[in-house]
Amino acid sequence: MSGGIDYGNLMHRAMRGLIHDVLTDVMNRGLPGEHHFFITFDTQHPDVELADWLSDRYPGEMTVVLQHRFDDLEVTEEGFAVTLSFGEAPERLYIPYDAIKTFVDPSVEFGLRFETHEEEDDDEDDPTPPDGGPDGPGDREPQQDAEVVRLDAFRKH
Repeated sequence: MSGGIDYGNLMHRAMRGLIHDVLTDVMNRGLPGEHHFFITFDTQHPDVELADWLSDRYPGEMTVVLQHRFDDLEVTEEGFAVTLSFGEAPERLYIPYDAIKTFVDPSVEFGLRFETHEEEDDDEDDPTPPDGGPDGPGDREPQQDAEVVRLDAFRKH
């Protein structure tokens, strides 16, 4: 869609801004109440910084938890750095917002999922047309940037 409003990219930027704001608040005030985060990211993203042994162990994606044991959270406009303990070994990670695939706070059943063009290309066997309609995409562009994650798996029972 040439010259139109790119709602997908606007939403994508807004959701990454939300993560920035939440992490900045945690950096300044700590985690309130029962809040905690599961953050899944692409370990192959060119700007991710993590120990070689971690990238070898998690060659595609990795999920980190910010809850009880994390230190030195630093938040920037492009991403965040944090020191996490793996066993007894502290490791410093830098995760740019563009590398994040999911951001979930199960304490309040909130989550975001970011999709990339490569992930959609992997779904070629899916019989549902990109717009979900019976006749295929027509004149509409498929959503490719972000959507809300269902949190049924994280609900407290």
